[in-house]
Amino acid sequence: MSHLGSARADTIGGRVTRPHLQVAGSRPAVDVAAAEAAAADLLAALGLDLTSQHLARTPRRMARALIEMTSSDDFELTTFPNDEGYDELVLVRDIPVRSVCEHHVLPFTGVAHVGYLPGERILGLSKFARMVDWYARRPQTQERLTQQVATHLDEALSPRGVGVVVEAEHSCMSLRGAMVAGTVTTTSALLGRLREDPRSRAEFLALTRSTP
Repeated sequence: MSHLGSARADTIGGRVTRPHLQVAGSRPAVDVAAAEAAAADLLAALGLDLTSQHLARTPRRMARALIEMTSSDDFELTTFPNDEGYDELVLVRDIPVRSVCEHHVLPFTGVAHVGYLPGERILGLSKFARMVDWYARRPQTQERLTQQVATHLDEALSPRGVGVVVEAEHSCMSLRGAMVAGTVTTTSALLGRLREDPRSRAEFLALTRSTP
C-alpha cells in the first residue's frame, strides 16, 4: 500500500513521476487531556503519591513527552529531475533515530543510513532525515521502520536501487529484561540493484560501516 499523498504529476520518458509528494497524514488527533488523565491513573496504580509536590505535574509531563515522541508533522517529499544523469550511489549516513518500542513503549535510539541509486529523479537531501523521523515517531519495531523508509523512497523516486540500514540500542533490552546495556541491533532493507547486484550491495554496506 502506498504511503504517498496526491501531488502534481509529470511524465518523463513515458513514466509518471511526482516532484512534490505530500506524506499522507493518517494518524488520529491527540486527546491531550485524556492522555494526562491516563498517565495520572497509571502512576497512581504504580503506587506513586501524586499529591507530592515533586510528582504533582508528572502526569502532564509524561503525557506530553509521549505525545512528542509519537507525533510528527506531515512534510513534502520534494524531488528534482536528474538532469545530469547522475548514476552513482547517494548515501546519507548517521541520521538520528528516536522511536519507542511498540511492545514496551520504551525508547530506542540510534542512527539510520539511507541511500539510493538514482533514476530519473533525485531527492532533496534534507528529506532523508524528515522521512526517517516521520516513520520513527510512532510506536515501532526497528524491522518495520527500516522497511517503511526503504519502501517509501522506492515508491517516491522509482530509483534503480534503495538501501536502508538502521542501528539502534533498545532500552527495553538495556533497562529491563535481559539488562544488556550497549547492545546494538542492526536491520537492513535492500531493494532493486542494491539487493540483486553483489557489487552494488557490497559498496553500499561498506560505506555504511566506514568511518569519517
